[in-house]
Amino acid sequence: MAELLHRLGTFAARRAWTVIVAWLVILGIAGAGFAVGFKGLSSSFDIPGTASGDVIAQLQEDLPDFSGASGQVVFHTTDGSPFTDAQRAEITSLAESATDLPDVADVIDPFAAAQQLADQAAQVTDGQAQIDAAREQAENGQAQLDAGRAQLEAGQAQLDAAKAQAEAAGFPTTEIDAQQAQLDAQRAQLDAQQQQLTDGLATIDENEAELQRGADLLSLADGIGVLSDDGATALVNVSFTEPRLELSQESKDAVVEHFESAPVDGVEVAFSTDISQGVPEILGVGEVVGVAIAAIVLVVVLGSLLAAAFPLITAIVGVGIGAMATLSFSGVVQMASVTPILGVMLGLAVGIDYSLFILYRHRKQLLQGAEVRESVGLANGTAGNAVVFAGTTVIVALLALNITGIPFLGLMGTAGAISVAVAVLIAVSLTPALLGLAGTRVLGRRARARAEAAAAASASGQPETPRTRVRPMSTLRAVVTAVVAVVALLVVAIPALSMRLGLPDGGSEAEDSTAYRAYTLTQDAFGEGVNGPLLVVATFPDGLDDDQVLDAQLNVARTLADQDAVVAVAPVAVSDDNRIGAFQVVPAEGPNSVSTETLVRDLRQLPPVDGDIALGVAGQAAINIDISEGLADVLPVYLVVVVGLSFLIMIMVFRSILVPLIATAGFVLSLFATYGAVTAVFQWGWFADLLGVHNPGPILSFLPVILVGILFGLAMDYQLFLATGMREAYMHGAPARLAVAQGFRAGRTVVIAAALIMIAVFGGFITSESVIIKSMGLGLSLGVLFDAFIVRMLLMPAIMHLLGRSAWWLPRWLDRITPNVDVEGSALERRHPVHH
Repeated sequence: MAELLHRLGTFAARRAWTVIVAWLVILGIAGAGFAVGFKGLSSSFDIPGTASGDVIAQLQEDLPDFSGASGQVVFHTTDGSPFTDAQRAEITSLAESATDLPDVADVIDPFAAAQQLADQAAQVTDGQAQIDAAREQAENGQAQLDAGRAQLEAGQAQLDAAKAQAEAAGFPTTEIDAQQAQLDAQRAQLDAQQQQLTDGLATIDENEAELQRGADLLSLADGIGVLSDDGATALVNVSFTEPRLELSQESKDAVVEHFESAPVDGVEVAFSTDISQGVPEILGVGEVVGVAIAAIVLVVVLGSLLAAAFPLITAIVGVGIGAMATLSFSGVVQMASVTPILGVMLGLAVGIDYSLFILYRHRKQLLQGAEVRESVGLANGTAGNAVVFAGTTVIVALLALNITGIPFLGLMGTAGAISVAVAVLIAVSLTPALLGLAGTRVLGRRARARAEAAAAASASGQPETPRTRVRPMSTLRAVVTAVVAVVALLVVAIPALSMRLGLPDGGSEAEDSTAYRAYTLTQDAFGEGVNGPLLVVATFPDGLDDDQVLDAQLNVARTLADQDAVVAVAPVAVSDDNRIGAFQVVPAEGPNSVSTETLVRDLRQLPPVDGDIALGVAGQAAINIDISEGLADVLPVYLVVVVGLSFLIMIMVFRSILVPLIATAGFVLSLFATYGAVTAVFQWGWFADLLGVHNPGPILSFLPVILVGILFGLAMDYQLFLATGMREAYMHGAPARLAVAQGFRAGRTVVIAAALIMIAVFGGFITSESVIIKSMGLGLSLGVLFDAFIVRMLLMPAIMHLLGRSAWWLPRWLDRITPNVDVEGSALERRHPVHH
């Protein structure tokens, strides 16, 4: 590999313009692909095969009107007074005309809905009054009937006595019999009236029971409002025909445009996250500042503006190619909005670093008096070989995201891997081409003067004396350093023990965003839970008639209302075949709260209602929980695969068992410290104001998995550049502890520079308005800070010093079967010594 890269570097330096034009053509092709293939991004995330996914699939089949996405348009009077008739009319008109918008299934006018609700309540009251009057009438009738019956019984008794007298005296009873017949007829009439009255009372009871069911359902639903009690806030519910993940950005934008097109005087309008959440800006001021800081670090390390420009140029070209190539497939594969962002973050960071490693090596060789093209080839074969190896570990870690079985995460990993692959290819071809063109101008004036002096000194045979002799550190210092580093990382990791995962809701959006405004207006007017209602689906037994379905609905609603943290329940639909019923459940708190999370779990664990009505839970809060659980389940597997693979790679590179062990253990420490720091900021709210986190909540659910993939790859980069120097010194005969100090001295400048650049680039993303990008930027920059400066620069050299020669021990049998990977390119250096 080193020999191949040496040839590639020499060719690129010799035929620089050919290589530069080739990359510009590739950039042009990626741009054309983007122009043709870019079809927009999705702002939603999904994991197939989850409990909420199954519920939505069931709805799509039986109640398609409720399976689509939905969102809210919030109207609020600017002075807090109730809406005027004119304002109501304008809002109603906007709501009614919105039904013609693309993908819109239905729009609920809040004033009509509130009126309907008031009418229903009035109907219940009127109905009860009518029933009470009818019952009173029936009771009066019963009293009259009872009086008539008593009269009849008295007449009967008189007749019986007269008949007995007549029979005893032997008189005929014809007249008495006629009177008896009359009495019997009256009795029959009374019985008929009694039956009529009984039937009437039964009907009244039925009507009252039905009315009571309606009243119960109304009272259970009390709390699901669309018009606030003070009449100053109204919610227009917009439901779409397409599910959340398939709803196009154009359809959401059309809703926003429609409701903003005719401003209502004295009324502000805001849109919930489901409608307003677009694709976040990938590049903003923060990223530009990050790149500017990276440029300053490059100028300081390289001492030349021209040299400092090269890593920036190559990184920007790489990011352009990687991002446009990825996005040109967005029409074929559904991409989440964060997919290209990860590619841009990584492409910028590793693109600058990889180019810097090669440039730094080339500069060092030029200072030793090497000829330009030969030096470029050698730098590409040695540092370039390490870059390819380091890049491969990052690519392996990112592609391994596909084993999580979560499509959007796999896609993010693949997009990131493409960007890193492009960065590696550009580093080993475009960087040598630019270096070949620049000649010795990559050295500053002072450095050139030093190089000439060194060349003159070596020509006259004077031995080179290092300004400072390298000495190994003391054992005491090594012990103290190792202990302090481990304790510091463990302390920072403590908050990770209470880490909760979730997805951002409207409350996490930027304070000046319409989604945040809609969230807070809704929360203030209707309560927190209205921002994250749950959709509960009940499967009824076969063959229920309409009355039985109403009973079943009431039983389910009562069961749901009995749960802790439920504010209101409303049946919203029943399928045509009476098999499926949908219910809206309003929790006490927002979608990201602990109580709502507990509620979802409790509802899923409920036994079937009445023994045969099974319940399923969907809705934003439930979807968030499913995604977070799916990711939490997959994290250990992913960690084992990534760490295991790279452990094997490092055994090949370092031909040692203990060095890969130290490297991996150090990575795990820095990873958990990063989790702890991110939890402290985003969940506990530490330094929240400073970092622009105005509403602490759960950690972005896919952040822990992504941090594993990226930080692992980057940690191995730094490990490679420091430990290969140590191994090289050891193999060249230096005592083990001295070799640690020499390797550290050789690699530290470039590793510090590379880490600072990474931190600056990732840190630039912390200023993003999007909480997703902000948390990724903070997680990655802290991860690099902990890993590069505490683990690689302090902990690893200290432990290597303590281990001494045993650090490089490898069992003989393993040594025989392990392929010899010459990452540092020492064999290449022997074949192509630097000619002074």
